[in-house]
Amino acid sequence: MFFDGFNIYIGATVLGAALKSGFSTMGQNAEFVSLTFVGMMTGSFVTGFLGDRYGRRFTYQANLAIFGFASIVAAFAPSMSVLILIQFIIGLGLGAENVVGYSTLTEFVPPQSRGKWLGFMTVFVVTGLPVAALLGTLIIPHFGWRAMFLIGGVGALIVWYLRKKLPESPRWLESAGRSEEAEVLLRQIEDEVSLQHSPLPEPHILPLVKHSRDLGSLLSRAIFPRMIVGAVTLMVINTLLYGFVTWLPTFFVQQGLSIARSFSYSLVMALGAPVGSAIGAFTADSWGRKPTIVGASLTAILIGSFYPFITHPVILMIVGFSLIVPIYVLVALLFAIYIPELFPTEVRLRASGICNTFGRGAIIFMPFVVVALFKAHGVGAVLVFMIALLIVQIVVVLTLGVEPKKRRLEEIEAAPSVSPFAAEARNP
Repeated sequence: MFFDGFNIYIGATVLGAALKSGFSTMGQNAEFVSLTFVGMMTGSFVTGFLGDRYGRRFTYQANLAIFGFASIVAAFAPSMSVLILIQFIIGLGLGAENVVGYSTLTEFVPPQSRGKWLGFMTVFVVTGLPVAALLGTLIIPHFGWRAMFLIGGVGALIVWYLRKKLPESPRWLESAGRSEEAEVLLRQIEDEVSLQHSPLPEPHILPLVKHSRDLGSLLSRAIFPRMIVGAVTLMVINTLLYGFVTWLPTFFVQQGLSIARSFSYSLVMALGAPVGSAIGAFTADSWGRKPTIVGASLTAILIGSFYPFITHPVILMIVGFSLIVPIYVLVALLFAIYIPELFPTEVRLRASGICNTFGRGAIIFMPFVVVALFKAHGVGAVLVFMIALLIVQIVVVLTLGVEPKKRRLEEIEAAPSVSPFAAEARNP
């Protein structure tokens, strides 16, 4: 998941350097970002069906190989047009990884600390942002932007080899009718825990509610409102990430900063990514998902409203860092924690994949909108657009969202949509 984040975020450094060197234009940079999301949209959609049909483990390995090999090929692209096409293939793997990675861990961790574990996995993912910015600062001025693709590709393939022993999800095995395999795997896990800690008590067996595996079930009264929440929130957070954060180096270069100064500004601000994700991890289980989402959205609106008026370099970096933090609180909550929790195991990857498809698809044309707004009215116009989207997100989460805080996945599956800041679990 770290290399997934790294490969996504190298675009922020590569595009600025490619523009500065004359390898690309602003229009081609927009095409690069858009084709990335066409690939990620397609990967998100396809992996949802593959993951529910063939299992989490198979899908997890396949997508990592795709973006690992394609990243190495990208390092040798002879032109920006070729690089854009290769980036589409990279996007296929990146979009798939994002869906299956979070959903798989969701099915392993306990309800009392599910938000913490999923949130901390996001910390590793978004650490790819400051690492990409740091390596871009150190490497690109001396070795060029192509080295960034080599680092991401080689790292991904190393992990692909190491991850061959990843176990299948027992929840998926059971939902697919392979209960004996699920039982064997659970016994192995229980034996390992017993050896490391103490003998486990006999499990309290609860009645199992089977859900339909049909695609039409996503339009049911129980699931469809959650699909709306997932689609809208992922559209908003993707736009924040790739309509603002990814474009920071390019904004700075166009405003007259040197490429080195641009990377330095972006690096300081990028440190807010792991900080924000860690805050999301710590608060999701104590505050709840909905209060954290709404609070982070309001904070981003407040800071974003005066960010465009700052000109002092030091204050600009401090306020920029403060703006990145709530954005990445939302990244942890929405990508990693909230959306995978909303859906039954039988359709978890398909539902998450479709929500991610809307999120990626909605911003295929967003880079062109960002360029148009920036050219016409500067970064302030871009932020006004982002604030409007955050307001929409708050309304949707409050009116249609459920609260999964400390609730078993099976209990969340049966819960109807509720009013804002729902009650805590009755059954931890």
